[in-house]
This record gives sequence, C-alpha cells and structure tokens, in this order.
Amino acid sequence: SMPYEESLRIKEGQVRDLLGPVLAKQERECVFEPIKPSPVRFGYRNKMEFSFGDEVKDGPLALGMHKKGSFYDVVTVDGCRIVDGDYRKILSSTLRYFQKQNLPFFHRYTHQGYLRHLLVRKASKTGEILVALVTTTQAEPDLTPWKEMLLALPLEGRIAGILQICNDSVADAVKSDETRILYGQDFFYEELRGLKFRISTFSFFQTNSWGAEVLYETAREYIGDLSNGRGADSVVYDLYSGTRTIAQLMAPGAKKVIGVEIVVEAVEGAPE
Repeated sequence: SMPYEESLRIKEGQVRDLLGPVLAKQERECVFEPIKPSPVRFGYRNKMEFSFGDEVKDGPLALGMHKKGSFYDVVTVDGCRIVDGDYRKILSSTLRYFQKQNLPFFHRYTHQGYLRHLLVRKASKTGEILVALVTTTQAEPDLTPWKEMLLALPLEGRIAGILQICNDSVADAVKSDETRILYGQDFFYEELRGLKFRISTFSFFQTNSWGAEVLYETAREYIGDLSNGRGADSVVYDLYSGTRTIAQLMAPGAKKVIGVEIVVEAVEGAPE
C-alpha cells in the first residue's frame, strides 16, 4: 500500500544513516547522490524460496513465506506481486498437488516430515525457469506426476529444469545433500547488457535483473573510461564477484580484471 516513491525515500534515508558517521570522518568532502529507482517495480524478482508449513498449528498445508515474527507459521503468498504470474502458478499448483498427496511438511521442532521448500528461479530477460523441490529422504514418493503437472502449466516463460534437492539437515536453510534432475538441466541462462550468464540453483545473482543493469552501469560510470590510455595498465578487482557480472562489464577497457569468489558454482557459471 506504500507508494514506490515513499519506499525509495525510506531506503535512501537508511543508507544515509548507515554511511553518515563514516563519511563524516573522511578528509575530503563526499557527495551523496540520490537513489536510482528500479526500471521495473512489480514482478521483478528472479528468485524466490518458499517454505512448506501450516498457518496455524495442525492446520492445512501451506506454501509461502514465514509469518512476520514467527519461526513456525507459514502464509501462502499466491498473490505476491514482486514476482510475476509464472511464480504464482507454480506455487499454487504445487501446493494443491501436495495437499492431495497428504505428505507431511518438515516440522522444525520434531525434525520429522518430507516437504521443506520450493525454490523457483526465472530469468527476467530469457524467460527460462528453474524449479527445485527441497525434501528430506524420510519418504520416497514418485514425483513424476508433479513434474508432468508443472510442464503442462500455461506459463509465459519456459521451464529449463525441474529438480529434487534432498536435504536432511536440521537447519532451516535451502542446501543440498543430493540433487536429482527430474527434467531438463540444473541451470538456466540470464542476460545482462549483452552478456549471457549461466545460473545454477545456488549461484548468487542479483535478484532484480533490471535493477542490476542500473547498478552495474552506475559502477561503470564511476570508474570512467579505462580505454583512454590509463586502461592499458589498469587492474580491476571485483570482490565477492559471484558470477562476475561487474568484472565482465569492466573487462573491455582494463588490462586485467580479477574476480574473487568462494562459491565454485558461481565461478563456473560466469561467462568466459
């Protein structure tokens, strides 16, 4: 219900409050430029992690997000507008399917149950979709009907892969002990400013592809033209580089760009 311009004002204020004490200690005057809005305000997210659970104790199966202030209660968010319609169709159809199967969700207190999370990633530019069902190994139902149901959905995008991720850890986090490919592949492609990136289940990528282009282009403008002579000797370091999106954008004008990243999947998914 909050106007977008008001949310921008609040976010800008938060950043000013965080950086204000630091900037005050700088020897030279710093310029705080105004916040840049996202080109797309709705349906912009390219990744969502939904949790299985119930809204009230012993209630019907729910699939969505944790209720604010609650570790256990889950609210089905089939009307969420920060994702597009394909996410909502996948969420709703998956919930209806498993409600009929009477499979228990993983209880965070007893550590018993089967259904844990539903991970959906969709490229904003290419429209490719990756769907992963996170479960324990406490049951072994045939997931073929669920897979076929997803493939039959009237989606705007195209499903590139459907996965089952087995996770028997007690921690409430999406991680993999074993990943099974039920359909297609375990990655999809996204494009940013003419570059194509291969994104897997766990590789980091900015969750707003449209906003990421604004972010990276701004960084490029700050560095300036590296091809005007000084670029011949310039080395650019991209720290916490993920799939090296920033590094790739800086590469044309610099002598060398070095990306530093600990997540192997992210490094392997970066374009050459």
